Amino acid sequence: MNASERELEGRVALVTGASRGIGFGVAEALVARGAKVVITGRGEEALKEAVERLGDGRAIGVPGKAHDESHQAAAVERAMEAFGRVDFLVNNAGTNPVFGPIADLDLAVARKVFETNVVSALGFAQRTWHAWQKDNGGAIVNIASIAGISASPFIGAYGVSKAAMINLTAQLAHEFAPGVRVNAIAPAVVKTKFAAALYEGREEEASASYPLGRLGVPEDIGGAAAFLLSDAAGWITGQTLVVDGGLFLNAGV
Repeated sequence: MNASERELEGRVALVTGASRGIGFGVAEALVARGAKVVITGRGEEALKEAVERLGDGRAIGVPGKAHDESHQAAAVERAMEAFGRVDFLVNNAGTNPVFGPIADLDLAVARKVFETNVVSALGFAQRTWHAWQKDNGGAIVNIASIAGISASPFIGAYGVSKAAMINLTAQLAHEFAPGVRVNAIAPAVVKTKFAAALYEGREEEASASYPLGRLGVPEDIGGAAAFLLSDAAGWITGQTLVVDGGLFLNAGV
């Protein structure tokens, strides 16, 4: 790895929902570029394994549920105690516990989706802002979804929550400027356990509509997040980067 690829050396990132999938892919990309990471997740054992894979001294894990305010506080406090700073926040933790028409959606489930996917992202952003970024600068990346950009049958609540996250990105970008940049990534289907129901057993069929001929992998999102957090994206804020293998090129066809 050459010097330019160590562009995040000395920086610290908090990545939520990072014991596996997209979150782990993001954490791995940041560590590869020199950053240290604090990762969160619900499963303590899975989190421990992720920390070991990321490398001794490069990562620490803080188990807990993203919507739990005490967990949010503990994660930020742990980052400050261990590394003395928290330059970057990646809000990746999310949930989609229901599949079906939004007309029949249990409103208690809708509240849970918003609490985890939107309110927790705001909570983490508030805490990293006050702990470090307000006085020292930094960047935030919110992991949204193409489901937040257009109608998404059978995952409507998830899509609406991701649309809210995209707007939250713009709101935070406006308020946190000029010191902190805030952007979002809207992936199409990425091969993770979270999205398995959308492709498992039918991957060839699921990927047929993608001009690039395949579904995404966590590394695709990790690279995009690393770019948006880096100084190379220093004049980009309030934007949502669609990472979809060209899927939207088929719109209207």
